[in-house]
Parts: sequence; structure tokens; C-alpha cells
Amino acid sequence: MKVVHVSGDFPDTIASFKTPVIKTLVDLTNQDFAHEVFSINRSPTGAFGLSVATLRGNGWPRLTVSSEPFEYGLAISYNAPGRGIFHKSMLDQLGRALANHVISRGEKPDLIIGHKLTIEGLIVSAMSKALGVPYALSIQGDTDTKILQVRRDLKGTFRKIWREARVIFPFSPWSYEAIRSSLGEPGGSVVMLPCATDLDEPMRPVAKGDGLVSVFHLKNWRRKNLNGIAQAVRTMSVNGNAPTVSIIGGGDAKERDACKAIIGDVPGITLVGAVNHPHLKTRMNAATAFILPSRRESFGMVFIEALFAGLPIIYPKGTAVDGYFDNAPFALSVDANSPASIASAMQDTIDNEKSLKRTLAEWQCSADAKRFTRAEIGKTFAKSISGALGGKS
Repeated sequence: MKVVHVSGDFPDTIASFKTPVIKTLVDLTNQDFAHEVFSINRSPTGAFGLSVATLRGNGWPRLTVSSEPFEYGLAISYNAPGRGIFHKSMLDQLGRALANHVISRGEKPDLIIGHKLTIEGLIVSAMSKALGVPYALSIQGDTDTKILQVRRDLKGTFRKIWREARVIFPFSPWSYEAIRSSLGEPGGSVVMLPCATDLDEPMRPVAKGDGLVSVFHLKNWRRKNLNGIAQAVRTMSVNGNAPTVSIIGGGDAKERDACKAIIGDVPGITLVGAVNHPHLKTRMNAATAFILPSRRESFGMVFIEALFAGLPIIYPKGTAVDGYFDNAPFALSVDANSPASIASAMQDTIDNEKSLKRTLAEWQCSADAKRFTRAEIGKTFAKSISGALGGKS
């Protein structure tokens, strides 16, 4: 069975440093299906270019597309203005252009998958209509909820796309609930699909860790809420309980200086720098707990990596992995906007480290933990695609 993926988050020859999440899904199931990827890259249109393109398009900007083959399919560059201007019209045009490309080759896919509702969903909906082929969607909570909130004028369009998808793959429970509450029940099946990481071999927790640890690239310090961590530690230091917090992640001099300014004179917080991915798990295993109270996060693979590395996690309520660990004592949710909430969770992981790690060690051997492994995610993805098309493979 041939599956075409449309994704703006796929490493290609135009932008090689995108997240590998969708690429991993393709790699995990390349023995099950013939995959082809249309990896899309938006090229911004300036004000002058936009006005000229609008005149040429009789009121709508005319799409221009260029492409180049790469290992997984086509790397595509298309012009479109920023800030969501002509959002639907440009993506509709792109969908029709991609459908025409497929038609010109004379071989239709069995399924098209758009890897976000509010961007790629518009593209695959147009492709589906032109080709007469069903489509599926993955849901990335950060982008999808943000665009749904901003583009309320397109709510009806998004609802139609949501309901016509053959299968929905939310990365996390919270994102599904957020979109369902806005758009209603989907028409197709829903399959939770965690993001896969290669650090999914469990390491037994150590009895006594050497402090808390967080992992993020320093350029993302606002989004990852370094300020919230610093304020929480400052609050704890008033009573002489300041923990040590190691921040693992690379960054240039400017980014590092910005983080140092946020930390200021708060005791115990150290910028460790980058750690090679193969060694990250060992470094995390030596800690007491993992903390990342992000302000926005579609999933956050690092939370799963921390759990398999033997660390209790502190995660932001209403985002990231929220909904997966509601009854797990080793996963503590916090209000990312409340330093007091963050501080309370940090103290909890310190005071109850032994018991939290004991229950985590039990979880690592469970079926629930298995669902987050690469092998199981690949099986779930393949089975769901095949099932959506009546068992065809």
C-alpha cells in the first residue's frame, strides 16, 4: 500500500534540521508500506511581492512552487505570506498542485496523511478531493491549538477537515481533547500516537540522585520557562531548601548570556552545556528528577527519555505529555505560570525520591511503558493505517 505524507516538519535538502518525529514514523514502518514524503517549506512573501501576486491572481495571491527530489520524496518550497494571511487560499492551491503532480505520474496513493490539522490538513483535504483518496491527520497540539484560536474564521473549514479524516493520530491526550472541545467529535477513528525516541531502553533508577536536571536548547529559554524554574528555586532558597538544577543544552554566547541574566544570583542552577545524545540518558540517570515546565509543548520526547532513564518527571499541566500519566505518582504536573506550583513539585521529588523511583521502576516493566517504545509505536501506526483502509496492506 502506498502512503503519501505531507509534512512541514520533515528534514529535507531545503531545511535539514527539522524535528525527526515524522521521519521516525516513516522509518519505523517502511517495511509495511511504500512511503513518499512531500516535505513542505514556506518561503515568505514580502509586501511588494504579495501585492503583485494578488493582482496576477485576480484578487488572490498566485502560488509559486519549486521542488527537488530527496531520499524520501520531494522537498517543496512554496511562497506564502506570514501571519496567516491568505492561509487557506495558499494551502488549497498547494494541495491542488500536489494532486496534479500525482495525477501526472498516473499512480494514486492509497492514503494521504497530513501531519497537522491546521496547515497540512488544508493541503491533504484539497488533494483528497482532487484524487478521490482518503486522508488521515496527525495532531500536533502546540501549532494546531494556536492556529485554531487565532483563525476562528476558519473554524468551519477545520471542523469539516477534522470530521472527514479517516483516522486521527493525536500525539497526546490533551491535544485531542482541546481540539475535540473546539470542533466536536471526529468522523474517523482516533489512535493516540506518542512521539518515538531512540532512548527507549529502560535504565533502573538510582537510589539517590545528584539534583534536578532539565534539557533544552538555550535558544528556547522563554518557551521552556527557565524564568519559572529560576523563580521556583529562588522561592525554595528563602527557607534554605534550594536544590541544584543542571540545565543541559547547547546555545551560542548570546543565548547563554540571556540565560545567565535570567538565573542571576539564584543559587544552585548551572548551565552544563550540550551533551551528546547517546550520553544524555546516562547523565539523566544520575539525577534526582527531571523538570521542564514548558509554556507550550506539543509532546516533548525528552519527558519519555527521562522516564526510561529512571527519572521522575515534572511536566506542565495542559500540554506536553499531559493525559498519559494522570495516575502515576512519578509524573508531577505543575502550573507553568506558578513558581509556587513548580517549587512544590521540585520539593516533592526531593522529599519522596525513593518511593517515586520505586514506582517508576515498576512502570518501566509495564505494558504502559511499552507503548512509548519505537517498536510499539511503529506497530500501532502500521496497524491503524491498515485498519483505516479495511485491512489492506
